[in-house]
Amino acid sequence: MVSNPVHGLPFLPGTSFKDLTKTAFHRSQTLGYRNGYAVVRRPTVGIGGDRLQVNQLSQADLDELASKVPILTYGQPRQAPPAQFVPAHVAFDKKVLKFDAYFQEDVPMSTEEHYRIRQVHIYYYLEDDSMSVIEPIVENSGIPQGKLIKRQCLAKNDRGDHYHWKDLNRGINITIYGKTFRIVDCDKFTQVFLESQGIELNPPEKMALDPYTELRKQPLRKYVTPTDFDQLKQFLTFDKQVLRFYAIWDDTDSMFGECRTYIIHYYLMDDTVEIREVHERNDGRDPFPLLMNRQRMPKVLVENAKNFPQCVLEISDKEVLEWYTAKDFIVGKPLTILGRTFFIYDCDPFTRQYYQEKFGISDLPRIDMSKKEPPPMKQELPPYNGFGLIEDSAQNCFALIPKAPKKDVIKMLMNENKVLRYLATVESPIPEDKDRRFVLSYFLATDMISIFEPPVRNSGIIGGKYLGRTKVVKPGSSVENPVYYGPSDFFIGAVIEVFGRRFVILDTDDYVLKYMESNAAQYSPEALLSIQNCIRKQEAPAPELDGQQAEEDPGVQDMEALIDTIQKQLKDRPCRDNIREAFQIYDKEASGYVDRETFFKICGSYQLPVDDSLIKELIRMCSHGEDKIDYYNFVRAFSN
Repeated sequence: MVSNPVHGLPFLPGTSFKDLTKTAFHRSQTLGYRNGYAVVRRPTVGIGGDRLQVNQLSQADLDELASKVPILTYGQPRQAPPAQFVPAHVAFDKKVLKFDAYFQEDVPMSTEEHYRIRQVHIYYYLEDDSMSVIEPIVENSGIPQGKLIKRQCLAKNDRGDHYHWKDLNRGINITIYGKTFRIVDCDKFTQVFLESQGIELNPPEKMALDPYTELRKQPLRKYVTPTDFDQLKQFLTFDKQVLRFYAIWDDTDSMFGECRTYIIHYYLMDDTVEIREVHERNDGRDPFPLLMNRQRMPKVLVENAKNFPQCVLEISDKEVLEWYTAKDFIVGKPLTILGRTFFIYDCDPFTRQYYQEKFGISDLPRIDMSKKEPPPMKQELPPYNGFGLIEDSAQNCFALIPKAPKKDVIKMLMNENKVLRYLATVESPIPEDKDRRFVLSYFLATDMISIFEPPVRNSGIIGGKYLGRTKVVKPGSSVENPVYYGPSDFFIGAVIEVFGRRFVILDTDDYVLKYMESNAAQYSPEALLSIQNCIRKQEAPAPELDGQQAEEDPGVQDMEALIDTIQKQLKDRPCRDNIREAFQIYDKEASGYVDRETFFKICGSYQLPVDDSLIKELIRMCSHGEDKIDYYNFVRAFSN
């Protein structure tokens, strides 16, 4: 800023000089606040700090200007538009004045206090001029605290006037519902608000304290009796240090006794002992955690205390000569506590370290107390009674609710409807049994055997089912490991013992020969040799029968001749080898007979000429009774 300090010189180059003492060239502040309101101030100095030349008017000039009405010059002045109305609940929303106060309450029935000081907070809500009084909650005070007066407009006199924020100030008393509250202080927001409204606040006061509360804050007086042993030092040194021992109580000598496991804790801080039980899963005992609660254990009692009942004896140092200490708990030695003898067999690593540092014992052994399991008992099955299968009867010994024994499903599916049939006779000293013939059927799917006796007319013996399907055990096998008859046991000349009866196999059917040929590895050389001899006999020419023998079996010769005639007649037609399998499907008992209805149904499905005279005669010869037909001899006429 360039200025000319010398008046009267023109402001031209060479006639103006800089004032080197001036350093501030800012403009003066013209805006400010007073009592919370924004005001405009007229600057008195210019840039650079030079004082401005202001025309000062006299008081008479100012009064004249104030009374002058420039209506004739400028006309009637326009009124400013009214300010926008803002309701109080919007302008003062969430604006609350907070005052700290207290009131005094008398305590008539107490020897320790005569009055009580209760500190409260008084809240004044500007939006609706309501007030509330809340006392801070003090823990364990025993006095109902919290909201003493709920939010409402409080009356200040009998005329119905309510307290206003103008009536509140620091250092005054206000009466609300008969209680006098002394306001001592307020928060910062309340102070700023009241000062902005032109209220002069009183200086803050110190909050009064409750004498009884302050008395309780003082530490209690302790009476310490000097002792020879410093228990406080022991407590501070060995706090949270516990010796742990593992012990057992062997009570197997008593009736229903057992060997039980326990954990003994020895607390170094006060020389107390605790015994805890160790529970196992499904041990059948209630889950009580402690056998003996934590307490000091007497080791040696005085003579009078030994005869005194222990349940009512208050044990103290006068009744005890010696207490249990840490040196009495040694691994590998028994310990008697409350009449029970515990054997300590192990301890934890901290206990081992403590004994090494305190007593110099470094080799505390760990004794193995694991139980040796007895050898498993062999389950013996009762003798077989002969009813049902051995596997089914044995299931009653394995479970309360027996289940069916497992079956070889793959074997059943591969050998379904596969039956081996044998012709057999029975060994018996009775002459009538020598001419009896039986059909033994062996089912490959289930390894079961059934026996059927073809009925013979005028024999005096009722034929039919001799033995239902069942597994037959070989003689000499045990009940635990039964051995059943298999396919390799059946061959010509073999003796099969079935429930005390001996059957001798005389002949087999063609399917057995094919099965033995395809599974020759299963059979013994003796079985294969017997089959070879049988085939040689069948292929050898039949000897001429004399007249007497021809007269003995005329029906058999007629059937054989009829079968040969039918085979010659049907030699040009295709062979049907699967007819026998169709009849075997319906013959569930493997007896060689089917009923008449089933017989003609199968013949119709294979389109057999049952209306032919020769076949009708063959059906008549194969008929047995009124409803049974021997399909075994009938099928021979249709196979090559």
